[in-house]
Amino acid sequence: MANILTQNDIQHVDYKDVDLLKQFINPHGRMVSRKRGGLTAKQQRAVEAAVKRARFMGLLPYVQK
Repeated sequence: MANILTQNDIQHVDYKDVDLLKQFINPHGRMVSRKRGGLTAKQQRAVEAAVKRARFMGLLPYVQK
């Protein structure tokens, strides 16, 4: 089963692509695990760094209620 990054041929995960990053965040605002997201270890690290940057820049919330 291919994940969303390989299906759409995304080589670089950009922190400004909020719609893509929201797919890897659960309703509480936490990161989805690698197993549930279906990502490779390298892709998970890239998504994690992009989510952290987006949170710092104010594009994504740290916590959702």
